[in-house]
Amino acid sequence: MKIVQRPFAILLSVLVLAPVASAQDHVIGKTALEQAVQQRAGQQQADRDAIKALLQRAEVREVANKAGLSLDKAQAAVEALQGEDLNRAASHARQIQDNLAGGASTVVISTTTIIIVLLVLLLVAVA
Repeated sequence: MKIVQRPFAILLSVLVLAPVASAQDHVIGKTALEQAVQQRAGQQQADRDAIKALLQRAEVREVANKAGLSLDKAQAAVEALQGEDLNRAASHARQIQDNLAGGASTVVISTTTIIIVLLVLLLVAVA
């Protein structure tokens, strides 16, 4: 019975200690972690700024008024957005900004639709 117990104990010890030894390979430094957190926070702030800049445009205010949507609530909702919702809303906001800045002097139906979707997304995120 001892013949079976010793190899089993050794095998069990190796299996328990192996993950501990390999875990040391994946440890990152404090500086790298702080940089990653700062980069993520900076990206989130840039996303929020892109959405807020779009909501300040006269064309967007006009579309929101025609649709009966509150831009004040949408502005407040921007601060509540996080994660994928924030990324998606910022992506839409940047697309609309590019369309309007690219020489479009009027808001076309597709841009209007995107603006309304963005505003509804913001209002739903708050609720």
